[in-house]
Amino acid sequence: MSLLEALLLGFVEGLTEFLPVSSTGHLTILESALGYSVDDPDITAFTAIIQVGAVFATLLYFRQDFLRIGTAWVKGISGRAEKADDYMFGWAVIIGSIPIGIVGLLFKDTIETTLRSLWFVGGALILWSFVMWFADSRATQERGEADVTWRDTLIIGLTQCLALIPGVSRSGATMSAGLLRGLDRVTVTRLSFFLSIPALTAAGILQTVTKYDDISGGVGWPATITATITSFVVAYVVVAWLLRYIAKHDYSIFIVYRIALGSLVLTLVSTGVLAAT
Repeated sequence: MSLLEALLLGFVEGLTEFLPVSSTGHLTILESALGYSVDDPDITAFTAIIQVGAVFATLLYFRQDFLRIGTAWVKGISGRAEKADDYMFGWAVIIGSIPIGIVGLLFKDTIETTLRSLWFVGGALILWSFVMWFADSRATQERGEADVTWRDTLIIGLTQCLALIPGVSRSGATMSAGLLRGLDRVTVTRLSFFLSIPALTAAGILQTVTKYDDISGGVGWPATITATITSFVVAYVVVAWLLRYIAKHDYSIFIVYRIALGSLVLTLVSTGVLAAT
């Protein structure tokens, strides 16, 4: 992979990781357009690894929140502090992160092969758009971050598992589930950021360890590192923008975009312009 292609893919990853439009879906589409076989081991590993750049952007942006919540959690389990909201929120994030880890490991091969087909990507982009529309239209937004419980994040975490299908969108799944639980848009957006860290970090580490040789003999580590750094820079800007945007707007713009993109992808695949895998 050339460094120019790596820069482009890293930019797309950083731009779409936290938007409810499916970063994996976008990367899969772009990788296919660039002529790569999207279910090759080095390409699936590359796609997972460069997401770590977006994770670091989240850690940097929310560093004070993570420090506060982490400190409260450590003090809470050691019995040196009262079980305050931050302590409970820390447990909620941990519990909400467990389902996707289990499902991801159990169905790893299917996720990296069958579900990488652009037929699935295009279909998921369209179908999940209707779920997002339903959740957005029914949103009461009666509850804030202080009201988040482990039941909320467990349900949201279970829904997050659907994002293992490229095109669904991890943030789109978590935000939809959170809205249906009565949480406000800013809270579900922040929670989506927090839940992304264990899931994306674990996936990136697993792919680095198990497919190091595939990357070395395929995409190459210079391209992978370049794309990861690019995704970090772009994702940091997107995180800041999204929180401001979502405080005043609904998800309509993303829903329309998803349906348009999904329809285009299915058209291009059905006419042979793009290869499905």
